[in-house]
Amino acid sequence: MSWRDLMCGEPRAEHVGRRLTLAGWAARRRDHGGLVFVDLRDRTGITQLVVNPERAPGAAEVAHDVRNEFVLQAVGELVARSPETVNPGMSTGEVELQVDELRVVSRSTPLPFQLDEESVDETLRLRYRWLDLRREKLQRNLRLRAQMVGIIRRSMEEAGFLDIQTPILFKPTPEGARDFVVPSRLQKGRFFALPQSPQILKQLTMVAGFDRYYQIAICFRDEDLRADRVQEITQLDVEMSFPDQEELFRLMEGTFAAIWRECLGIEIETPFPRLTHAEADRRFGSDKPDTRFGLELEDATEATRGSAFGVFAGAPAVRFLRVPRPFSRAELGALEEVAKARGAKGLAYLVRDEQTGELRSPIAKFLSAAELEALAVRPGETLLFAADEWATTSRVLGHLRLHLARELGLVDESAFTFLWVTDFPMFERDEEEGHWGAVHHPFTRPAEQWRDRFAADPGNALAHAYDLIVNGNELGGGSFRIHEPELQAQVFDLLGIGPEEQRAKFGFLLDALAMGAPPHGGIALGIDRMAMVLAGEPNLRDVIAFPKNQAGLDPMSGAPSEVTQAQLDELGLRLVEEPSP
Repeated sequence: MSWRDLMCGEPRAEHVGRRLTLAGWAARRRDHGGLVFVDLRDRTGITQLVVNPERAPGAAEVAHDVRNEFVLQAVGELVARSPETVNPGMSTGEVELQVDELRVVSRSTPLPFQLDEESVDETLRLRYRWLDLRREKLQRNLRLRAQMVGIIRRSMEEAGFLDIQTPILFKPTPEGARDFVVPSRLQKGRFFALPQSPQILKQLTMVAGFDRYYQIAICFRDEDLRADRVQEITQLDVEMSFPDQEELFRLMEGTFAAIWRECLGIEIETPFPRLTHAEADRRFGSDKPDTRFGLELEDATEATRGSAFGVFAGAPAVRFLRVPRPFSRAELGALEEVAKARGAKGLAYLVRDEQTGELRSPIAKFLSAAELEALAVRPGETLLFAADEWATTSRVLGHLRLHLARELGLVDESAFTFLWVTDFPMFERDEEEGHWGAVHHPFTRPAEQWRDRFAADPGNALAHAYDLIVNGNELGGGSFRIHEPELQAQVFDLLGIGPEEQRAKFGFLLDALAMGAPPHGGIALGIDRMAMVLAGEPNLRDVIAFPKNQAGLDPMSGAPSEVTQAQLDELGLRLVEEPSP
């Protein structure tokens, strides 16, 4: 039995006169009392069916009972539409199928929402995800994602990388988030961890001599969710022995150029610009700057030393944004709330009227003529200040910069600006815990000039690490790794991981590094994030087939679900009820 001769999006004028069998879903039915029109849909598009009771009375009887999302099979003659009924907005808009036979293959219960309905609650969409995935947008997104992954695989294999699968059940490693743990039935009281990334395992493939490894890897991170973060992520994982940063960057740039060219028909310029982490922070207040617009941060620290305005005079850093429009008092109040949400104590400002040139600000009277000259507020401008620790001014003004760009329409939504951010700090201080932590991960190599002295000045030590950014989205990051066991042990020591803990958690890695480990490095890029940017979606869940919601639940299946007492007994586990508050 043949279900169909063509897909629903394939009939064209050259097929006119052919007898065709089509199959798909009823996207829409229009009953004109005599003639019945049905839009038959599959993943390729729509063909209009015309059921004429005079031509096919049996098919007309069936058509009167058809409802949206019934699965149908139609047999008939493909004919040209009359000139006045041609639909140029459809790929099949010049033709229609005059139906002789119509069969209901499968019926549908009443739908919880219509596929063309806007503003459907996300929980309802996820509850009926199989229906939601029939939407044209999600069909497009997932096809785009699949095309992207195919291009990635082709690029990797053409460059000599070997696709090696690593285990899902492994050992907890410090990757920055909580682990998902899996109890072992055979080894009661012991647990596997689902990998946050295959970091150690891909390093071991280099020690094993495979030289070039890649994998489209599934990773798991038990962290709080948001629009651009999920707990199950897919990433392109890449590692190479005897690494050359320029070669790695060229490979990634060529891969992205191919993706954008083949998926979107857009040529992106390579090589990508580069910024050091320090420069990105200084100019944009971010380690993942959106460079589709200007509005760069400016520094007034030295210009305001000794200022009569005490907030400026006593602050470790005074920085500001120069915004090309004068704000009203109400607008400034709203912007202050945005700044306070990111840790600002307030938001000082200077506004120069575009017509009169008058300077409006409660702090203007405290600023000297030399300070005002240095700040150079032009007519029609507003200066927005943050005065605090350097990191706080970056956080506040970096966020305000993005907020203002959206509000003022400064972003070219059609542009894609890629860049590398390099020379990341190696360590960051956890003031609550009172110890140093790794900015990337503890296997990251120090920059060559810091190799022998990072322990003496960890706050300023730099890593051989880099991130790839597009339009303010971190697509991923990588580093060169430590391949000397002695150097790795020194880094562990600085992170507060003593010799016993090193052996318990990483003994196998240290043993491997001691048996002829080559220099190696690589990168990991988020497939979900890449697909989100490529599709122009603000939400990761719209480029993932079956995502969880923001509470980490699957409304479709009900996962995570309870297990039976027998299963708990078999695993040697007991549930402890939380005490009442």
